[in-house]
Amino acid sequence: MKTTSSNVPLIISDVIKDFLFHCKYEKGLDPKSVYAYETDLQQFAVYLKTSVAIEQIDLVSKDIIKRYLQSLSGFKPKTIKRKVASIKAMLNYFEYENEAYVNPFRKIKINLKEPFVLPVVMDVKEVSRIIRHLYCIRDRILDTGSYAYREAVRNIAVVELLFATGVRVSELCGLKNTDVNLCSNMIKVFGKGGKERIIQICSRDVITVLKQYQILFKPKSTFFINRLGNPLSTQSVRLMIKRCLSELDVTKRITPHTFRHTFATLLLEEDVDIKYIQSLLGHSSITTTQIYTHVNAAKQKRILSAKHPRRKIIIHNKNN
Repeated sequence: MKTTSSNVPLIISDVIKDFLFHCKYEKGLDPKSVYAYETDLQQFAVYLKTSVAIEQIDLVSKDIIKRYLQSLSGFKPKTIKRKVASIKAMLNYFEYENEAYVNPFRKIKINLKEPFVLPVVMDVKEVSRIIRHLYCIRDRILDTGSYAYREAVRNIAVVELLFATGVRVSELCGLKNTDVNLCSNMIKVFGKGGKERIIQICSRDVITVLKQYQILFKPKSTFFINRLGNPLSTQSVRLMIKRCLSELDVTKRITPHTFRHTFATLLLEEDVDIKYIQSLLGHSSITTTQIYTHVNAAKQKRILSAKHPRRKIIIHNKNN
């Protein structure tokens, strides 16, 4: 058994607790990321305790990790990769804190291939139909002092902002009142890892409905709020969009994140440089943004129809 310094925890539950503290307070990770780590690591701890009867981290060997990977075979590749990454991150942290420990992942080669799945996107007509429907709902409500009218305005503001800026739904619901500047027509977004980015709002219609929302709801802390004045939840936004699609008899699977995919794809179709799109989306790596180059079927068709050299080759049929 490897020796460790006296101040380094050995019991896995303690190591997990120490690692999560590091993630939350030293690395400043997003709460959702910390929660995902916790879920994956607790599952690993339960496996170690119930299947191999160990609780000390220095007893976790290469073979034990391989057996755990085998137990995960029923999950999707993406889920397995995340669970493996969580364990690897914790063991890397433990190795850094304890010089006598050697991470067993150093002796394991894992190659999990995920199936490439293109994101669902909408065309301009589909987006227009959803937005017009929300405006129609608002305009049909005669009592402009009712909560139904206020809610209809808020729903428009939410969808308009999702499409105008490409923000994640969590970023939208996390906007503070001070993050929305309707004088300068911009929002300040705090993305993954606390990264800050500024996005301009260049549509008069979007600015108008955001100002109308602000007047009706008078938010003080969080910008988007519910009937009780509490922050609007991401689930509420998802349910609102789902209800809208149901009213329009749309069967296509559209979520708040679809507006983000659509924002990026339609900008690419307008020949916007992918580096600008990367900045707008808040992607740390352009590799993440490049998925949208595969989605551009409409633009691809236009380019190949208009530019491909084959159009210059004419076959003369002698029978004609």
